[in-house]
Amino acid sequence: MSDFIKHECGVAFVRLRKPLQYYIDKYQNPLWGFHKLFLLMEKQHNRGHDGVGIGCTKLHVPLGQPYMARVRSSKTDSLGMVFRSQMAVYEQLARKNRISVKDGASVKAHFDFGGELLMGHLRYGTSGEFGTGSCHPYFRRSNWPTKSLMVLGNFNMTNTRELNQLMIDRGQHPVFGTDTQTVLEEIGFHLDEVHTDIYREERDAGTPGSEIPAIISQRLDITEIIRRSACHWDGGYTIAGQIGNGDAFVVRDPRGIRPCFCYEDDEVIAFASERVPLMTVFSAGMDRIEEVAPGTVVGMKSDGTVTREAFGPAMPVTPCAFERIYFSRGNDPEIYQERKRLGAALVPQILKVIDNDLERAVFSFIPNTAEVAYHGMMSGLRLHRRQEVKQAILQAAADGTLNEDLIDDLILRNWPRGEKIAHKDIKLRTFISQESSRLQLASHVYDVTYGEVRPEDSLVVIDDSIVRGTTLKQSILKMLTKTNPKRIVVASTAPQIRYPDCYGIDMAEIGKFIAFQAAIDLLKSGGHRSVIDEVYRRAKEELEKPASEQVNAVKGIYEPFSDEQIAGRISEFVYPETDWQGELIILFLSVGGLHEAVSPDCGDWYFTGDYPTPGGYEVCNRSFVHFYENRVGRVYDV
Repeated sequence: MSDFIKHECGVAFVRLRKPLQYYIDKYQNPLWGFHKLFLLMEKQHNRGHDGVGIGCTKLHVPLGQPYMARVRSSKTDSLGMVFRSQMAVYEQLARKNRISVKDGASVKAHFDFGGELLMGHLRYGTSGEFGTGSCHPYFRRSNWPTKSLMVLGNFNMTNTRELNQLMIDRGQHPVFGTDTQTVLEEIGFHLDEVHTDIYREERDAGTPGSEIPAIISQRLDITEIIRRSACHWDGGYTIAGQIGNGDAFVVRDPRGIRPCFCYEDDEVIAFASERVPLMTVFSAGMDRIEEVAPGTVVGMKSDGTVTREAFGPAMPVTPCAFERIYFSRGNDPEIYQERKRLGAALVPQILKVIDNDLERAVFSFIPNTAEVAYHGMMSGLRLHRRQEVKQAILQAAADGTLNEDLIDDLILRNWPRGEKIAHKDIKLRTFISQESSRLQLASHVYDVTYGEVRPEDSLVVIDDSIVRGTTLKQSILKMLTKTNPKRIVVASTAPQIRYPDCYGIDMAEIGKFIAFQAAIDLLKSGGHRSVIDEVYRRAKEELEKPASEQVNAVKGIYEPFSDEQIAGRISEFVYPETDWQGELIILFLSVGGLHEAVSPDCGDWYFTGDYPTPGGYEVCNRSFVHFYENRVGRVYDV
C-alpha cells in the first residue's frame, strides 16, 4: 500500500482444556499455552505495532492467591519485550526452585501466566490518546472473581458519546478516553447486575455465604450479559473477555465487519483475527478453522463447556473489504486467490489506456502488499494475449497463411513483460507513527531498478489502494520517473476511497482523501461552490436527526462527476514534481469489479457511502461538517 494507514488490531485467545500437568506430560512444556499465545500474536504482527498487552486467568485458585494477571507495553518491539520479560521471570523462578518445570501445580501457583486462559492484543491506535495505559486488555478489578473482568478487542464504536451518556444517565461516572473503556464498563455493569441478582436470591434463600460464589459462577449466563451490553453498540467489533471465575467469551459484531476465526480440539480452543495463524500454530488444515459467525457469542464456562449463541437479530453481513484488499496476511488461501482476482479485474482498463500495446509496456507493483494482485494482473494479461494468439492462429489457418514465421511472430511479440521496478528499502511503518516525520523520510523509502524500462514504454504499476496519495506523489512516482517511461499507469485494486471509515480503520477524516479533494477541486474550478455549501447545509440537517434516521448527505459532492473525471483530477494532483514530462494515468477498480473479485457481500461503504450501521451515516455527515468548518481530528473521538 502506497499510503500509510493504521488499521484494525489483532486478537489472540487460548483456552486450555486440560490441566497444566497434561501439557508437561505430553509436550514437556508447562508453558505450552503461553507459547501458543505468543506465536498467534507473532503471526499477526502485521496488525499492530503501537503496543501489545497480554492477560491470564487461572482456574480454581485457592483463596488468598492472585488469579488474574495483565502486562502491557507501548515501547519499541513491545511484543518481543513483553514475552522475553515474562520468560525471564519464569526462568528466574525456576532457578530459585520456586517452581518445577515438571510440576504444573507449582508453575500455576507462582508464574503469573501459568494459567488456563490466555489472551493477547496487538494495537494500532486509531482513536483517543496513546500510551501503555491505552493498550488492551482493560481490567476491571473486584474482590469477587465473578465481578473481575478483562476485555480486549479489534473494534471501534461509532457512538461512544452516547454510550458514555447512557452510563451517566444510570448514575455512573465514566472516564472519557477510549471506546475500550466504555465497552469494559458496559459489560461490567451488566455483569455486576447479574451477579448481584444471583447473590441476593441465594442470600435471601439462606444459602451459606461460603457456598454462594460457586453458585454465582455456575449460574452466570455469558450470552445474556453480552446481549444486554451489545444492544447499545454501533460499530464493528471482535471482543474477547475473561471473568475472574474462569468464564470467558469471544463476540463478533452482527455485520461481521471485523474478522474472527476459531480452532478447537480436545486440548484447546483458540481464536485469532486471521485464519492462517491458527492453521500454522496448531498445524491444522483450513477445514479445521471455523469462522466465528457474525452476531455470535462464543461462551466458555469455567467447567470447560463451550456454547455458541446469537446475541441479537440476524443482520446482513458486510465484512470489511480492506481485509481482503490489504490488511489480512496474503498467505490465507482465500485472501490469496481474491487478491489475484482483484489484479486480473484491472486488465481491461489497463489494456485500454496502453492501447493494447504489450510490446511496449512493463508491468510491476508497488511493494509489498500489492505483489499478489500483481501476479493476478499478469495472469490476466497472459490469458488475454493467449486468446489473441489463438484467434490469430485460427484465422491464419483458415486463410491458408499459417507458417512457422507467423507463429514465432505471434508468440514472441507483444507478450506481457513483468519486472520488479519498485523496491521498498525501509519498513517505515514499523518505527515511525507521526505523520510529519513519515513525510520527511518518505522520499527515501523506495528505490527503482534501472535499465529495464525504455523511453517508449508504458510503465504499469499496481497498488492495492490509494487513500491520501501523499506517498504516491512525494516518493513513489518521483522514483518511478527516474526510469523515464513514456507513460506511467498506477492501477489501484481498490475503488476510489470517498467516505470515512468508522469501524476500526484510520480513515475518519474525509478531507484527507485524495478522491474527496479531487471532487471538491472540480466543484470549485467548475464554478459550483454552491454544491459544497448545500451539502454542508444538508449534513447539518441530518445531524439534527437520530443516527437511525440519517442519510448520507456527502454523496452530493460526487454526484456531478464520473469516476473517470475524478480519477483524472487525482492524476493531476499526484503528478510528480520532477523533470519528467510523460503521461500519468491513475486507474481504479470499479465497485462492481471489487464485488465480482471478492464477494458480493463485502463491505463497500468507503467507496459507496452506504454504511452498514446507523452510526456510519452520522460519522460521515459529521466528518464533512468538520471539513467545512476547518476542524481537525476524528469525529468519533471522545
